[in-house]
Amino acid sequence: MENAFKKLCRTAGETVVKYRLIKKNDRILVGVSGGKDSYVLMHLLAHLQSAAPVHFEFEAVTFDPGFPEFAADKTAAYCRKMDWRHHTVSMNIASIIEEKSFDRSPCVLCSRLRRGRLYKLAKELNCNKLALGQHLDDIVSSMLISLCRGQGITTMAPRVVPDDPENPVIIRPLALVPEALVAQCAKDFGIETGGICRYKEQLESGDRVYFKNLISQLSEHIPDLRSNIAHSLQKVEINHLLIPPGAEK
Repeated sequence: MENAFKKLCRTAGETVVKYRLIKKNDRILVGVSGGKDSYVLMHLLAHLQSAAPVHFEFEAVTFDPGFPEFAADKTAAYCRKMDWRHHTVSMNIASIIEEKSFDRSPCVLCSRLRRGRLYKLAKELNCNKLALGQHLDDIVSSMLISLCRGQGITTMAPRVVPDDPENPVIIRPLALVPEALVAQCAKDFGIETGGICRYKEQLESGDRVYFKNLISQLSEHIPDLRSNIAHSLQKVEINHLLIPPGAEK
């Protein structure tokens, strides 16, 4: 029987080829939060580096929001153990939220600040790609959130070319890999996750967790739900949507 990591590598490898995520001589900065997804992504890239027919380089970065419970040093130690080049960029997110009297979800501000720091480091390291660890469940839940919140039929694409050519191209090699397979690989590797967020309760009461739970419930009735939605996102029938003539773009 095919083991979990081999199956993950096969699916992710097909994704890399299909969406042209990695090219010869790419330098990839990998966001590693300390969660299972980003750790498994690093293991995947290490495998692809040794097996792929094209040469590319990668190194990791952890965004430390300044929470003592976040344990960024634990993530750095794991990367050192695996002989992966690792960087840490730090900010005191709690004080920034307090200073700006930010009354919306802190994730909005944190995400914006984190992305800016990662872009800045990518430029400093001459990295032309930024790899993130979102998997199929993230892609599907993101699409449902956008659909139900009236934000359009959109999601986190496997490859995103930035508007600013100075910024790196975002790639998501795990985009078509279900979360359950990522979790099994993390378990097989003996990965102990870190990266606890101070705003964990707000995260758990937010849209993303709600829709992930909803997907799990729907999957009991439609077992292939995740892959079906992924297929639908590749087969958009513009003429059968509520788009007025001339407003396609």
